[in-house]
Amino acid sequence: MTKEAISTETKQQISEALSRYVETIAGGSANKASKMLAGISNAYISQMINGKWDAISDDAWRNVQKQVSPRVGAEWVTIETKATKLLGQLFADAQEYANTFGIIAEAGTGKTHTCSEWEGRDNVYIVSCAEFFNRKTFLAELLRKMGKDSGGYTVGEMMAHVINHVRKVDQPLIILDEADKLTDQVFYFFITLYNQLESKCGIILLATDFLEKRVQRGLRLNKKGYKEIYSRLGRKFIEIPKPSLSDQKALIQANGVSDPYEITRIINEAEGDLRRVKRLVHAQLRKEGKNAAQ
Repeated sequence: MTKEAISTETKQQISEALSRYVETIAGGSANKASKMLAGISNAYISQMINGKWDAISDDAWRNVQKQVSPRVGAEWVTIETKATKLLGQLFADAQEYANTFGIIAEAGTGKTHTCSEWEGRDNVYIVSCAEFFNRKTFLAELLRKMGKDSGGYTVGEMMAHVINHVRKVDQPLIILDEADKLTDQVFYFFITLYNQLESKCGIILLATDFLEKRVQRGLRLNKKGYKEIYSRLGRKFIEIPKPSLSDQKALIQANGVSDPYEITRIINEAEGDLRRVKRLVHAQLRKEGKNAAQ
């Protein structure tokens, strides 16, 4: 069966998608893009973007289209934003120098994405905290992330296993994501971990600004443990900025929305929440798909 020829209009759409890919994914470098795309040379990229199409086969166009033109239901393309870059730098600093940080960021800033990128790295243990955690379930989850069994042990024995394991590995890092959800009884474990692992392990408390408000309230009420917690965090919280307008625009374009009006609309409606950006982009792509089918 003969494949349908690629129309000039489709070539223009592919060219625009390729141009966005070069700018947003490959950092503006056609040479870098050619190394990231299968079977696409630097020369092809230059010719496609600059309208020199005569020597380019339809199969080459189809190959580029599959790789750079997002479709509804396609895997979400992520990019590095200023927020995720700063988070990554703080994670790396804590791991390399055994530092302790309290980091706060609004929902949809990129905390979960950055944690997922660090999940599975050597000696990095990320616990997604939950309200239902008691002392035993928290330590069981931390031991599970370390590949250790927790069955049959007391709370004290479980903590001893955590400490002993961390002391034996190179440049360990413990990240407690959504730490603001922990009850006080579990939250106090941070003091124990810090005291036992100071200068041996990086520890990060990661949450929304509710964590800072909770600590400040605990200080005002002179609640047990809160002065110790605040001191061990260096008496400050590091705030991660919301995604910039340029970050949001690049993310939207990387996922296939190119209309300037729609990009502005999505940015305005999302209010800096990247989860909201994702939902709005998917809705726009579905809308464009329906319109194209009519």
